[in-house]
Amino acid sequence: MTTLAIVTGAAGDIGRAIAERLADSHDVILMVDIDAGAAEAAARGLGAADRFIAHAADITDEAAVAAMAEKAATLGSLKTLVNNAGAARAVSLQSTSPDIWRQDMALNCEAAFLTLRATEEQLKASQGSMINIASVNGLQIFGHPAYSAAKAALLHFTRAAAVEYGKFGMRCNAVAPGTVRTQAWNARADANPNVFEEAKRWYPLRRVVDPADVANAVAFLASPLAAAITGICLPVDCGLTAGQAELARTFSQSQDY
Repeated sequence: MTTLAIVTGAAGDIGRAIAERLADSHDVILMVDIDAGAAEAAARGLGAADRFIAHAADITDEAAVAAMAEKAATLGSLKTLVNNAGAARAVSLQSTSPDIWRQDMALNCEAAFLTLRATEEQLKASQGSMINIASVNGLQIFGHPAYSAAKAALLHFTRAAAVEYGKFGMRCNAVAPGTVRTQAWNARADANPNVFEEAKRWYPLRRVVDPADVANAVAFLASPLAAAITGICLPVDCGLTAGQAELARTFSQSQDY
């Protein structure tokens, strides 16, 4: 039977890396993005049209998500749903309008609820896996409060789904990336060419995350190697949420950090 994975936000750097990595274990990847042209370009950049299938959808729209699920049902047995689409808008509470707050909640949390409900019968039938791409922003405060609150809610949603759908053999997990070197950072890098060098000082591994790092974590959680893992959040953050060496050095007065 043909095995299928759905990746939302598939035209972006992280989504494209996830789609490419999941192709090692899935026959067909449905690459979903709100930008039809970008989705098609990403799909063609990865391979044949019968393996990487572009699909345009606004995943905050219930009807569009239902159509996506109907398309998926024609392509094979849905084994993996990756809710990767996301965006961060206002950088502080004081600059966040009610409209922006609602938009961030809709895209970064509610959309995962919509995609799960639309595909749950397919995932039950295959005893499949849902993987939500959260963020370290859902664990600690790093700015972008509306996005961060939505990602924190996404983590709770992940646990709720793991508990409720486990009886069907479904697994539900999350990945929380730290700073990832993607095109989304281009504007900040243009404004401050040293932004990544400055960020590295806060990461114990002294580097930021690559999209392939996130994709590898997703592939693991989707694989039989993670058959007993559900309801967890796996940080892929080069150690950011473990602690900061600079603070440890300041507090301990030890140069070992």
